[in-house]
Amino acid sequence: MGKHTTKILHNDTCPICAREVASYDRLARKSGVTFQLDGLDRAHDWGLDEDTAAQVFRVQRDGQTYEGVAAFRVLWAQLPYWRHVAWFSGLPVIRTLGEWGYKYAAAPFLYGMHKRRERRSQGASQ
Repeated sequence: MGKHTTKILHNDTCPICAREVASYDRLARKSGVTFQLDGLDRAHDWGLDEDTAAQVFRVQRDGQTYEGVAAFRVLWAQLPYWRHVAWFSGLPVIRTLGEWGYKYAAAPFLYGMHKRRERRSQGASQ
């Protein structure tokens, strides 16, 4: 894998997350950009357990790992149509609001849905 390959670690068991990442990947391929998509089963390759990996979206580029909104910004900056969102979401006040919204609202909500799906799946298999 080349130095400039972007690796994405996402909760592939989350229907919302999986659809969103798939749409980014389709757009990337149309634009000649390559992403390596890693699901929760690859969390150990990132030095994480699956539960920790399910809590926050992560991107690795040029040897650096980004989490949350910073990860989305690295991803968006490589995609047509989304580059403007990457730039706009980097403005100081917007970045702060976005990070707060992701950290305290979106990520906990999506992780909570993940844990409910896990409990339902465990209950159904017993």
